[in-house]
Amino acid sequence: MHAYRSQTCAELNATHVGEKIRLSGWVHRVRDHGGVLFIDLRDHYGMTQLICDPDSAAFSQVEKVRAEWCIRIDGEVKARAPDLINTKIPTGEIEVFVRELEVLGTVNGELPLQVFGDQEYPEETRLRYRYLDLRREKMQRNMILRSDVVSSIRKRMWDQSFKEFQTPIITASSPEGARDFLVPSRQHPGKFYALPQAPQQFKQLLMVSGFDKYFQIAPCFRDEDPRADRSPTDFYQLDLEMSFVEQQDVFDTIQPVLTGVFEEFGGDKAVDQEWPQISYKDAALWYGSDKPDLRNPIKMQVVSEHFAGSGFAIFAKLLEQDGTQIRAIPAPKGGSRKFCDRMNAFAQKEGLPGMGYIFWRDQGEGMEAAGPLAKNIGPERTEAIRQQLGLGVGDAAFFLGGKPKAFEAVAGRARNVIGEELGLTDMDRFAFAWIVDFPIYEKDEESGKIDFEHNPFSMPQGGMEALNGDPLQVLGYQYDLACNGYELVSGAIRNHRPEIMFKAFEIAGYGKDEVEKRFGGMVNAFQYGAPPHGGCAAGIDRIVMLLAEESNIREVILFPMNQRAEDLMMNAPNDPMPDQLMELGLRVIPLD
Repeated sequence: MHAYRSQTCAELNATHVGEKIRLSGWVHRVRDHGGVLFIDLRDHYGMTQLICDPDSAAFSQVEKVRAEWCIRIDGEVKARAPDLINTKIPTGEIEVFVRELEVLGTVNGELPLQVFGDQEYPEETRLRYRYLDLRREKMQRNMILRSDVVSSIRKRMWDQSFKEFQTPIITASSPEGARDFLVPSRQHPGKFYALPQAPQQFKQLLMVSGFDKYFQIAPCFRDEDPRADRSPTDFYQLDLEMSFVEQQDVFDTIQPVLTGVFEEFGGDKAVDQEWPQISYKDAALWYGSDKPDLRNPIKMQVVSEHFAGSGFAIFAKLLEQDGTQIRAIPAPKGGSRKFCDRMNAFAQKEGLPGMGYIFWRDQGEGMEAAGPLAKNIGPERTEAIRQQLGLGVGDAAFFLGGKPKAFEAVAGRARNVIGEELGLTDMDRFAFAWIVDFPIYEKDEESGKIDFEHNPFSMPQGGMEALNGDPLQVLGYQYDLACNGYELVSGAIRNHRPEIMFKAFEIAGYGKDEVEKRFGGMVNAFQYGAPPHGGCAAGIDRIVMLLAEESNIREVILFPMNQRAEDLMMNAPNDPMPDQLMELGLRVIPLD
């Protein structure tokens, strides 16, 4: 017999009754029923119930066993009585009478967290003892899901004739929207490598090298502020690139991959087959976000005309300023003063003075518009707003005004809250949307400087001619895929023409010498017959987070950092040894 097991803890059933077997695993739970001991033995695959009484030579050893000890047992498979069968587990028809026990590993002291049960523990405790946290059923399930999703993605990419290539981890610094992690060079004192924010330049160079379809499950490193849906240090993405393609070709490639994955692992949730293409401008207007949750049917609308010159002085005066507007958030079924006051309080918590509102109620002989705004602007304007928004009795609308950039994000969050609280958001589906036509540049309001708003390697729509006009009107062949309020995919058709690239960077204040210094390898490569190419990257962590129905990305990462970018288990970051610094020619200067 094998030294540790003849079967796993998920394999035994009624066909094994009478057999002598060997199992190894962790003690999940111990129960003492008046001198008869029951142990739930757990391994990666499942659970088997063990039983032991004084008739067993191992009884005195079994009495000492405690939760999370690692043990090996020899025993005999017995059938459970019909009324004791546990239909919730595959091994529920049997139990194993323990004849012999070997302790493979004990627990020293108290467990910092229990594996058995559904107790909640502080995240600090969970991350410090992640190896225990990962023993829990939910965490095992999440990590198995992650592995299965990655496997499925790979198969789907191979089926589309993509080849998997690995690109370097140590490379040159490249401005791609976040801070680099720098790596000092011992052989070149004073110089630094960088961990790649993404394989951006390398995957483009692969296209120049003549490889038609590339992908990899790529690790990416960015020194970013943490969010619930973002790791502060590293993450993984499905990275892909193709030659001789247009934007729609990329969409047609990634859609069946993601549709298949979400259908395979999404349980009973519906997966939208139609993925609308929404311009960045319209997404901001309708949803207040470039990653809208389309499960929520609410669309915001501009209602400035109904407040211009009205009796509501705050909005009327606001509209006298350039670049301002008033937007309405329709709230079907939200027509109560209690709900309206609650949403007004939400806006105040978000840092705004509040949100104006109107709600419509039945007054016996007809409909009445209520709320402070209705009284100030009068019945004609109120009725015009109601008709524009398509609302009726029992409905409400909320209003925000100013320069869109100042209130858009809050309006988007308010739309999400309204949809969820009023039961408008369909929680049983995955809703996708391509966000397209991103502006390439943005203008800093204080300095007036023009800089890249998004990926600097995107091909501008209209090419060189577009770059000779107003930079703020230049759109890129750049796109994101949103799903249920999260950005899952980002990509672009690349700027592969050196003269257009130099011009694009010149507008953002980067001279030709600086471009060649920063991106010399790619710029040089583009001199030798670079093909048109494009691609995208899909966030593995976020895909799994959605499929696992988790709201925090750390729940689907094996060993994540905490919100301060610390690894509590491995004590990182830590102080380097003096000889390490000396070897690199570095010294640490404390910051005041």
